[in-house]
Amino acid sequence: MFREMRKKQRELSNEEAIEILNSADYGFISINGEEYPYGVPINFVYLNDKIYFHGATEGYKLDMIKRNNKICFTAVTKHDILPDKFSTDYRSVIVFGDAYEVFDDEKISVLLAIIEKFSLSYIDEGKKYIARAEKATRVFGISINHITGKGRK
Repeated sequence: MFREMRKKQRELSNEEAIEILNSADYGFISINGEEYPYGVPINFVYLNDKIYFHGATEGYKLDMIKRNNKICFTAVTKHDILPDKFSTDYRSVIVFGDAYEVFDDEKISVLLAIIEKFSLSYIDEGKKYIARAEKATRVFGISINHITGKGRK
């Protein structure tokens, strides 16, 4: 179902791919749009072997996920241009998976993990923010069906 990587010498181990998910600040989800593919940058957290992201309670992204929950997710942690080599030094990960909405305790855990990742010095304020914004926020998980990491070694 999933193609093998063409440049095997650039393939990273599963552990290295997970490290990219743990350290990237943002990633891109790509979904099937109405007429064109739709890619959008998102903040995310990798937790319990899943990728999680949050957003508003409505919008194009959510409409398209409802229509087809197959997701391609990409994140990059290193991107250095090597002009003399006509190349790039990089580390990236691509994930294929299924998106689903999360609720209740899982939703709160994910929102707290996002606060811990992006606002570690503001945990108490973040908990208050979650309590205020929880109803106006939807949280989605991506179950990982296939993952590959790629980089210049």
